[in-house]
Amino acid sequence: MWRRPRVVLWTAAGVATLGFLVALEIVARGYGFSGPITEQSREVILTPESGPLLYGGLALTMVVLTWRQRLIALGIAAGVDVVFVLVRWALDADMNFGNGALWVVLGCAVLGLTRRTGQERLLLLKGTGLGLLLVAGHKTGDTWLLITSKTRATVLDPYVAAADHALADPSWLAGRFLDATAPVSTGILHVVYGQLPLAAALVGLYQLRRVAVERRFPAHHLVRTFLVIGLFGPAIYMIFPVVGPVFAYGADGGAWATANIWPDTLPPVTDPQPIPFDGITPRNCMPSLHTAWAVTLFIHSRDGSRAMRWAGTFWLIGTLTATLGFGYHYGADLLAGVVFALTIETAMRCSAYGWDRMGVRVVALGATVFGALLASYRWLPTEMAARPWLFGPLLLLVTGTVIYAYVRAARDGKPAPEVPGQRPAPETEGSVIEATEETRKPGATDVKPELV
Repeated sequence: MWRRPRVVLWTAAGVATLGFLVALEIVARGYGFSGPITEQSREVILTPESGPLLYGGLALTMVVLTWRQRLIALGIAAGVDVVFVLVRWALDADMNFGNGALWVVLGCAVLGLTRRTGQERLLLLKGTGLGLLLVAGHKTGDTWLLITSKTRATVLDPYVAAADHALADPSWLAGRFLDATAPVSTGILHVVYGQLPLAAALVGLYQLRRVAVERRFPAHHLVRTFLVIGLFGPAIYMIFPVVGPVFAYGADGGAWATANIWPDTLPPVTDPQPIPFDGITPRNCMPSLHTAWAVTLFIHSRDGSRAMRWAGTFWLIGTLTATLGFGYHYGADLLAGVVFALTIETAMRCSAYGWDRMGVRVVALGATVFGALLASYRWLPTEMAARPWLFGPLLLLVTGTVIYAYVRAARDGKPAPEVPGQRPAPETEGSVIEATEETRKPGATDVKPELV
């Protein structure tokens, strides 16, 4: 069993993830704050930072459970949380919930290791791993952001602001639009921007709704791409640190802002230089991961109901408007985020369904365009600002090329719908082995599917 390629792949991925978390923990300790492992371990007993996040992880774990087991799991989680809340109330400690959800997820892992065997063990461990990865991914992202603020003393906002002139400064335009339509528009967009993880969790749970019946996970789903985007995206922040127009050119930047002109006055086009910034604000703009996640949510909502497709479209448009209108990102960030998302999504699809020539081409094209965008923002910003009639359409064209390539690859390489529990009969040379009498019986239910 341990020599199977898929088992070897999952084992290697687990070891690599653990090594990455340990390394991140060591780096964080060097800068005087705790890392993701410590933060996660504390929430077993101490007050959690986000109760909904922990219950989101529990929801992902429960996709492998039956309805009866789900009710039991929820009951235990709620009971443990009630005990913790009462103790904290008696001790006058900080109040929050979520410990019960984490206890149940860890209990499922222990149950899988000690009381399950074979495919059922793998299924339960994969469910608990998915739930823990959701929480650990959030902790890892927070640690990454702290590291960016501590290690990158200067930011490259003047470069991106100059390059954004080629796109007609969309952050300034969107900021003025929200100022003119506040508070209605800002109230709606704050909810859309802040509840993107909730929307993704709903789509992910919809895609995984059949796991408990089929006893296997789908080969590819939203959560996989979300986690990979969150893992690799912050690494780009280290290469291209940017804080956003509301900080570099607005009131939120305080004494570190170059000027308080966003969104009323466009920044002048001069020879850009890196500017120093505080050690608190995350350098989390390039690429826009909110854009990347919203694009991924939009893609995966296409296979859902009409209401889900409309919701995916609404969340994409709302997220793009919010990231620009609140001054969190430049237009150049959004283009990079779109290319980044489609490249990661294609790679994840190919890893699930098999690599083909079209998939390799899309990944290579996306990586090349993404690198070219970052290089042009860094080394050609003044030329882009001086010739918007050339570079503006060019930026949109190369981004559109990646979108077209992805749509074509996804359409041509879309796998055939899977029939739960059905496997093709093995063939021999010149003949087909007949099915056994038992499997031909109408209503036979003991044919077990492969664990994906």
